[in-house]
Amino acid sequence: MKTKTIYACQNCGAQSAKWSGRCADCGSWNSFVEENYSEPTAKTRSRAITNSQPPVLLKDVSVENFSRAKTGISELDRVLGGGIVPGSVVLIGGDPGIGKSTICLQICAGLSAAGKKVLYISGEESVSQTKLRAERLAPFKNAGELFIVNQTDIGIIEESIKKLSPDMVVVDSIQVVFNPEFDSSPGSVSQVRDCAGYLTRIAKTEDIAMFIIGHVTKQGTLAGPRVLEHIVDTVLYFEGDRYSAYRVLRAQKNRFGSTNEIGVFEMTSSGLKEVDNPSCIFLSERAKNVSGSAVSSVLEGTRPLLVEIQALTSRANFGYAARRAQGFDHNRLNLLIAVLEKRIGLHLETEDVFLNVAGGVKVADPACDLAVVAAIASSFKDKPILEETVVFGEVGLTSEVRSANQIELRINEAEKLGFKRCILPRNNLKNASAAGRRKIELIGAASVKEALDILVG
Repeated sequence: MKTKTIYACQNCGAQSAKWSGRCADCGSWNSFVEENYSEPTAKTRSRAITNSQPPVLLKDVSVENFSRAKTGISELDRVLGGGIVPGSVVLIGGDPGIGKSTICLQICAGLSAAGKKVLYISGEESVSQTKLRAERLAPFKNAGELFIVNQTDIGIIEESIKKLSPDMVVVDSIQVVFNPEFDSSPGSVSQVRDCAGYLTRIAKTEDIAMFIIGHVTKQGTLAGPRVLEHIVDTVLYFEGDRYSAYRVLRAQKNRFGSTNEIGVFEMTSSGLKEVDNPSCIFLSERAKNVSGSAVSSVLEGTRPLLVEIQALTSRANFGYAARRAQGFDHNRLNLLIAVLEKRIGLHLETEDVFLNVAGGVKVADPACDLAVVAAIASSFKDKPILEETVVFGEVGLTSEVRSANQIELRINEAEKLGFKRCILPRNNLKNASAAGRRKIELIGAASVKEALDILVG
């Protein structure tokens, strides 16, 4: 078997005969690493031919017995689109210690307790170490056919899967699994790409649901080539500070469901616990009667969430004013500041502006715009926003307040948590008022100036 030395980009997988400081494909710097590369052997080619299936007519494919397997964790089932699809491959990423292995162990325990046969492949820990970590999880008290093995060789992993014929397999993690036919070390681009593709073929041909845990880089993206995300069916990311008790699970890709849903969990001594009402959590420590704080109703898929938007403005000490955002798009923040300066007349050009979405959640809903500008204006004028008020609406470049979607869900969530009034786009007011009698007061605003006159005077 002929082996040669190549340089591979650790970000996108591009290969080069010589080292380069910048990848020509993805543009990343200092990402080329020297690897040993060998041509696929006859054994590898024959293996691919053996696993191949003949083409079938689409009309002859039967899906009558198709059913999703419930994990026993409703927050996870929502993110997955209703449960685990047989034969699907799910990739879970996140910072170290954020709960990737924990939630996989809880999934294994829940499925095995429901009568499913589950195989947990631990490449980073021994069987006894995995057992010690699993004992603190409450679901393991009722675990049934849950098998654990410590293995990193992809060939032996395949034998274990075919011998056991489980309903689900967990691989922890893909960066330590290797194919001995390649001379490169585990975690390299060639190893990660080949092993992920091979595990995916096993899942599809054997109709086995598979969860793969992946490490992340300093930038928070999955380590290894980006092709890894294209190979699998679903990509889940854990968000939030590892030192905080709360975690947000978000789907970045999902072939069998929506990518707009999120799951909220609390890390406890007995594992990850579901948070049934995240709005209460995000608003639990909100200070009363202070400037720079606004509550907005945002949608994450079909779920409405009430989040606190915090803003702080202070005189810039240098010539260039700072703009910082946590949990909100930085470019969108700059746009909204420009609207406040040009259309409303707030002199923010010499003010540092800091924005934070409390609770560690990331907000992408454009209906959060009005709450952002209200919080900034409140901090700049040092006047608290009208108490017990929820604000939502998209802000345009001419300072108009544009309509938001799913207003019934947003208003109902605010009413359920005891808010007295809601500032919403005027175009949404008619439909909201037609829904019937409400305990919450609805106030429409056609422009940012109208909304700010009501909120901060």
